[in-house]
Amino acid sequence: QVQLAESGGGLVQVGGSLRLSCSASGIGFSRPTMGWYRQAPGNQRELVAFITHDGITKYSDSVKGRFTISRDNAKNAMYLQMSNLKPGDTAVYYCAAKDRFAQWDIDRNYWGQGTQVTVSS
Repeated sequence: QVQLAESGGGLVQVGGSLRLSCSASGIGFSRPTMGWYRQAPGNQRELVAFITHDGITKYSDSVKGRFTISRDNAKNAMYLQMSNLKPGDTAVYYCAAKDRFAQWDIDRNYWGQGTQVTVSS
């Protein structure tokens, strides 16, 4: 059974930084691709960044240059370093995983429970 657990969310002021962590267990398929989604109230869940098992990364335009995704395969962990945070970054952030050959699909991804990030002005 796949289990993903996020940590590190919280309240931060505009321009501040936060680091999210995701711990994974029970992933039965090899070399999973992992990513971070976020969902703000009234908005759809959006993919903000993902990283392959080999370390290839991709970011949404809204976070490029401010967020850095990384992973430690030996620890089954993934991270999101968020800098220069803006009020628009306020959302619940979700860790997600998928088979490396599959497309990102909200209905088929594996999900963590989410962690709240609030950026105050």
